[in-house]
Amino acid sequence: MTAPADDKTLLIIICGAGPAPHAGRLISLANKTGWTTRVIATAAAVKMVNVAALEAFAGSPVRTDFNPNGRGTGAASSSSADALIIAPATYNTINKLAGGVNDSYPLNIVAEALGRRTPTAILPFVNTALAARRPFLNAVADLRSEGAKVLFGPGQWMPHPPGTGGAHLDSFPWGMALEAINQAGPIGRPNG
Repeated sequence: MTAPADDKTLLIIICGAGPAPHAGRLISLANKTGWTTRVIATAAAVKMVNVAALEAFAGSPVRTDFNPNGRGTGAASSSSADALIIAPATYNTINKLAGGVNDSYPLNIVAEALGRRTPTAILPFVNTALAARRPFLNAVADLRSEGAKVLFGPGQWMPHPPGTGGAHLDSFPWGMALEAINQAGPIGRPNG
């Protein structure tokens, strides 16, 4: 993998999907390639992950909302990020983000990052039934038109049949999202 320039901050948003408990793999890969990592977990993800372990990997508090509740420094914000990864990204998060819904701290951070033209990679974890829905396909197209690298489709991440997600956790391609960011330059202006 290509390494980023020195002193680059990667903001990782973890959503509540099957691979979430293994997000430390992405943090570890990022740290090994020179990124300083900051982590934000959605409310659903917090119920699935070991927050203390993620904080140890990242070296900073895992954020879930705007108020850090007096938990140290290392604030995660869109203005402090040189790049952003959402992984695993859920059907709900992808659709809300594309639709402009900003009803949570993680969505706010990503919306601002896209508006700032921060390189952004989105690695979904959805099944084939959800991935076949028109709202999801439209959301993917809309996010790509804004410059986000949505890693979905042939040659990238492919959805799994419903009810089989557990069989695909070990093969979730964390490194694919990191590689997309490591190869990214600043994203261009959205179409329209």
